[in-house]
Amino acid sequence: MSTSLVRVVIVAAVLLVLAVVNISILGKERIRDGGERILLELAPVDPRSLMQGDYMALRFTLANEIRSDASGTVPVQLDANGVARLDPEPRADSLRLRYRIRQGQVWLGTNAYFFEEGAAERFAGARYGEFRVDRDSGEAVLVGMVSPEFKPL
Repeated sequence: MSTSLVRVVIVAAVLLVLAVVNISILGKERIRDGGERILLELAPVDPRSLMQGDYMALRFTLANEIRSDASGTVPVQLDANGVARLDPEPRADSLRLRYRIRQGQVWLGTNAYFFEEGAAERFAGARYGEFRVDRDSGEAVLVGMVSPEFKPL
């Protein structure tokens, strides 16, 4: 193979990777800006791993209630405060939340919340993760943390 052909292949591969990454970013931004707001209750985590530098390790109560060994979606219903719970009687128009199985655990969008250095105390009292959910795909994007009084942190 000639050197110029190798360069063309490398440039094409780099452009393809950049295109895929940018499409993914645009999709997440679309969900963040226009997705349906839901809250997921935080489940207790090992206190030693709650604050690790500039992020919080997260687990969600809802993830503990999902019984599956394969990725998929689950129907959820929102209470008056927007907290999502498994919907025992889903309808055709029920909001569905996508989950994935990672290392044998149910994963809902993320397992960590990153924040600016020195802000750990501000987020220590978080009770809910605030997500935006795409109604079509069920994909969720974490946008913030919420206090027990349902106030953004």
